Amino acid sequence: MKGNDLLAWRKRHRLTQKELANLLGVRILAVSRWECGVRSISSYLHLALEALETRITKAREGNGDLS
Repeated sequence: MKGNDLLAWRKRHRLTQKELANLLGVRILAVSRWECGVRSISSYLHLALEALETRITKAREGNGDLS
């Protein structure tokens, strides 16, 4: 995954950088750097995004709570 892929993923799920950072437990600056290509995206982030995608889908089908 490249930065522009992460940006597209985030926008597809209608998340701000701040919201994504909070859900991943990282700083907004990290999300920004990944999206701009300043920092490389690790394989761990891929796994975290897969898990997060499941949570987002379930939340949208249910009560909307991502906690």
